[in-house]
Amino acid sequence: MLGKYLDNVREKAPLVHNITNYVTVNDVANVLLACGGSPIMADDLREVEEITSICGGLNINIGTLNSYTIESMLQAGYKANELKHATLLDPVGAGASKLRTNTAEHLLQEIQFDVIRGNISEIKTLAVGTGTTKGVDADEADTVTEENLEAMVTFTKHFARNKKCIVAITGAIDLVADSNKCYVIRNGRAEMSKITGTGCQLSGMITAFLVANPQEKLEATVAAVAAMGLAGEIAFTYMQEGDGNTTYRNRIIDAIYNMDGKTLEEGANYEVR
Repeated sequence: MLGKYLDNVREKAPLVHNITNYVTVNDVANVLLACGGSPIMADDLREVEEITSICGGLNINIGTLNSYTIESMLQAGYKANELKHATLLDPVGAGASKLRTNTAEHLLQEIQFDVIRGNISEIKTLAVGTGTTKGVDADEADTVTEENLEAMVTFTKHFARNKKCIVAITGAIDLVADSNKCYVIRNGRAEMSKITGTGCQLSGMITAFLVANPQEKLEATVAAVAAMGLAGEIAFTYMQEGDGNTTYRNRIIDAIYNMDGKTLEEGANYEVR
């Protein structure tokens, strides 16, 4: 079922506007190209509305905030909503500082997002104000496990219902839910957490999948999440002695570049709850 969503991205080559952080901006651009999309990065207030207008989707990532880009995010979000474009919020580090948390909350108040994608600590911070974030990483105390899975599925559905959008919580076990249905995805490798930016890359990918599959946004999000996890699995099989996280990052992007719908269909590991 999931393979067609990747095939649609490759066929339609959606243009995605990314207001993202400068730590991972190059990787986000490359992974969008690898999956079949087309990236554009613009955060100057004087052009964000114009750039948003020519794109099909908007990916907002708060990883490296400043006072100028916050206003740019808002204006781009308003324009995307006006044009009914696909929108995603990646609340990087929500809970780590008041600026990040308040900015994420303000963006959620002002803009209707199709998807919120974050780690469990970031999402819990936005949902109940108690995520125990460790910098921009999830804290182990918030980990989704087989033992707490049922409760976390319920939590994710409730947050999705509250925000009227799809919620994607990524980690060792990924959860992608709307108010009624939650996909539990078990693709990926623990080593992916040693790479800066896999989450940022995924947010760009999800946005491209949303643009290319506007009528099936939940399943398109699931497909993007599964594709990233599967790419991590495939990439790891090519690692050699002496390779490290930089090589692994590149191999993940290469795995996405070489992935087709059939590979995703056969390799995706998920269930629905």
